[in-house]
Parts: sequence; structure tokens; C-alpha cells
Amino acid sequence: MSRAAENLMRPETRPASGNATSKEEKSRALFYAAICRRDAAFDGLFYTGVLTTGIYCRPSCPARTPKLENVRFFASPEEAETAGLRACLRCKPKDARPRSEQLEKVQAMCRLIGGAEEEPSLEELARHVALSPGRAQKLFKQTLTVTPKQFAAATRLERFRKAAREGQSVTSAIYEAGYGSSSRFYEKESANLGMRPRDYGRKGEGLSVAWTCRKTSLGTLLIAGTPKGLCLVRLGSGEKALEADLKMEFPKASFHKEDTALAKWADALAAYAEGQADWPLLPLDISGTAFQAKVWAALRAIPRGQTATYGDIAKAIGLPKAHRAVANACAANPVALAVPCHRVLPASGGTGGYRWGTARKKKLLALEEQD
Repeated sequence: MSRAAENLMRPETRPASGNATSKEEKSRALFYAAICRRDAAFDGLFYTGVLTTGIYCRPSCPARTPKLENVRFFASPEEAETAGLRACLRCKPKDARPRSEQLEKVQAMCRLIGGAEEEPSLEELARHVALSPGRAQKLFKQTLTVTPKQFAAATRLERFRKAAREGQSVTSAIYEAGYGSSSRFYEKESANLGMRPRDYGRKGEGLSVAWTCRKTSLGTLLIAGTPKGLCLVRLGSGEKALEADLKMEFPKASFHKEDTALAKWADALAAYAEGQADWPLLPLDISGTAFQAKVWAALRAIPRGQTATYGDIAKAIGLPKAHRAVANACAANPVALAVPCHRVLPASGGTGGYRWGTARKKKLLALEEQD
């Protein structure tokens, strides 16, 4: 393995400040975000060593997410074992490893994207790894299930999150992350934050959040709220992962599990998810851009049993050409079910994407078609 590849996996020991953020630290932030999501798309690209347990895992390992300061990333199982770690018995990280040559090329493209001030073109990425543009694109997507452009967008967003959490102004964080202008950020990326960009750095400071969970046929349903209304509703495979997700979203908020206070809202959403009750119109306490607020209001106006296209919603809010931005706003919906983004379909046909999985979207649509 090249020295550059070794550096990619080496833990960052220097404190970061301002524009001095290293390429290695940016890569670590992206990798850590992948293990927080338990993202199987990164399996084989790197291995996570947990120094406090002496175990190394796949990124998708279902075990409890370790703290970043206790993590070291390795390029191969051999490197992890040389460092004295043993393979996890749950995720078996030594199984189903991709070919090393392919892994090296994908790593090289990831490093080029992560270290560039401006997003490199597909042609530049291809030249960097001595492949044709078509082959580079195919290899990248086969390995990570996302395109280089999507990976670059995720990298920029991680830079913004980190800079904002470190206390930088929104404007400084936007430009440090590599966006050409603040308008580009607000139009294309802010939809993925789940709160207003200017509020993101506050991390939910001063917010008191009650939460509870319900088991449904769609999976575990997490319901979180303030005295004003629901602030987060998510679907997942287990309570622990959803609780961790909630606390990552608002890391400075105070939390308390409260089944009684949220029972009315939780029971209403759970009954709806099971097809036992109509869709409930519940109070919300969510933040977003003015555009997002318009989209979410339009989604709540779609009657049960009916659907709309992204173009329909764009027209409904008076911006007929903004169908892509509408799709971004749907993806950023922080309150599953309470804002029924599953009722929006692509004009080309099919179910389209859904933040909590297309299988859940299809089941919800099928439930609403019933009398």
C-alpha cells in the first residue's frame, strides 16, 4: 500500500482549526459518519478499530457506535491485526473483501475528492487512477453505491457540519466546506441538515426533548417532541440506533424518555402506521428554510389515498421549475409520517426514493389505498 493510502487510515493527532483542517481529518470525519449510519456501502473500503475493546469491525457492524477518540481506521484486516486488534465475531470483517487493486483506486479517488478545494471532474478522477471516465464511474459506484459527485456532496456537507459545530459562522462554514457561494449551499445542500443552517451550530442548545418508541410492522418508530409539537419522527430497525441518531441530531439538547407525555402522538402515529387509523394532523416543532416549510405544508395537504408528483408540489407552492428542490426537501423531512412525504412520486413512474426505505414507502401507500 502506498504511503498516501497509509496516511488516509492514520488517526489524526493534530488539533484542527480553521482552514488548516487536514485531508486525513476530513476522511476520518466521513468514515466516522459512515459507521454512525452503519453504512454497508463502505464495507471493504476501510475497517474500524476500537482501541478500548481491542476489536476491529466493518463500517456496517451493528455493535454500539464507539466514540471517535477511541477509533482508528485501517485499510485492511491485516493492518488491524498487526496493531494488536482481533476480528469482531458479529460482523466478521475478514469476509467478502473486494479486490485490493479496486480498493486502492477507489481510495485514491476518495482522497482526491476529500482534499480538493473544488470538486474534481470525473475526467480528473479517471486520470488520477489511470482509468477511462466510464470505468472510473462504474468502479466507484460499484464499491460505494454512490457516484463520485454524490460522494463529493457528502464530503462538503460533512465539512460544513464540522465547521458549524466548531462555532464558525454559517458563512465561514459554507465557504470552508467548498461551496462556491452561500446561495448554492442553501439551494442544493441545506435540505439535508434537518434544521436551519444558522441553527445547526447551536446543536439544539436550550432545547428540552422528550422521546419514546413504538414497535410497528414498519419497524421501530421513534417519536420526539417539545411542548410545541413533534421535532423528530424516524423509522429504523432498533431503539438504540434511533436514540443515538436523535442525540447526534441535537447534541446539546436535554433528553428524557417520556412515554406518558407523548402517548397521544405516539399512539396516533403507530395506529396510522398499522393501518388501524386515519392519518393524524399533529402539531410540529420543526425548523427549515422558508422553501422547505412551503413544501412540508403542501405535503400535509395531500389527502389520504392520493399521491402527487414532485412537479405537482412545485406548482402548488408557486415554483413550477423547482421539482428537484422539492425532492431535496422531501428527503430532508425530519418527521416521518407526520409530514407524509411518502405520498410524493416521480412523474416518470414507480415509487421513487424514500428516506426510510422504499419497502416502507410501498407499504404505506398500500395501506392508504385501502378503504
